[in-house]
Amino acid sequence: MKLFVTGGAGFIGSAVCRHLVGDLGHEVVVIDKLTYAANVSSLASISTSPLYRLEQVDICDAASIARLFETYQPDGVIHLAAESHVDRSITGSRVFVDTNVIGTFTLLEASRAYLAGAGKAAADRFRFVHVSTDEVYGSLGIDGLFVENTPYDPSSPYSATKAASDHLAKAWHRTYGLPVIVSNCSNNYGPYHFPEKLIPLMILAALDGAPLPVYGDGSNIRDWLYVEDHARALALIFERGRPGETYNIGGRNERKNIDVVHRICELMDRLNPAGGPHHRLITYVADRPGHDHRYAIDATKLETELGWRAQETFETGIEKTIAWYLDRRDWWEPLRNKVYSGARLGLIPA
Repeated sequence: MKLFVTGGAGFIGSAVCRHLVGDLGHEVVVIDKLTYAANVSSLASISTSPLYRLEQVDICDAASIARLFETYQPDGVIHLAAESHVDRSITGSRVFVDTNVIGTFTLLEASRAYLAGAGKAAADRFRFVHVSTDEVYGSLGIDGLFVENTPYDPSSPYSATKAASDHLAKAWHRTYGLPVIVSNCSNNYGPYHFPEKLIPLMILAALDGAPLPVYGDGSNIRDWLYVEDHARALALIFERGRPGETYNIGGRNERKNIDVVHRICELMDRLNPAGGPHHRLITYVADRPGHDHRYAIDATKLETELGWRAQETFETGIEKTIAWYLDRRDWWEPLRNKVYSGARLGLIPA
């Protein structure tokens, strides 16, 4: 198949592309604006493949998106392009509205226009997988899990824009019959993760002997999903998922943030003993505004209907992740030096 992967030079998108091209042999056209969080070196392993193309295009640019559909005539779209960092959304929400909401609208309309002239066979095989987040559901209490019909209750500008894009995607299926499938995933981690997010931020700070800033008291809980498990899930949803359905993707790996940081310190003590003990670097800082307390995904529907299973536990995945960052200074050091140094983001001015 020939697939558009929007945001394919980002963290999750590049993992999806490596899987689609390298493991499954699909043809992939990456559509990416190449913002600060994109990195074409994350696609190096497939960059010489005849199955790979890169188009530097903003998904809000309707004319350029229409041209790509006309040129490539894809069998479907896996839509990952999004502004994704909650802290950045707190102090700069406009770009989140533009990319996450208007960009999704632009892609949905371009897909609809393309299918109107593509013929029945092309329309029957076409799928639009809209990739979203568990943050649209808001915050859980101490019990329970997010399921596919959990009511939406977003807390941050980021999650509000993702919720809006989810609603658009579902409406375009119900109103226009566009074969849309929505996925909502838990927190991803793994190789090629831009170092503004918790796990890579802590790994690189520990490597530098710098403070490890933990928001609030560190009791916030997240369900952690290894990015390559997520990539396999999205390919499976594209191939076998039912249009109009939502599939939750989670790793069944709930951890308090402070426990994640302690585990990183323990592994760094073993893998980089010269800098230890690393737990002495932990510091507590002012909490994020509107910080949801707990997320946890019930992935039963995906597991039972499509046969997906996460292959990595948190213990196996976090050790692989730390080892990758220790080995791949060539990937992350230019980002730390030129793009993002690790400074605190998302504080509302007094």
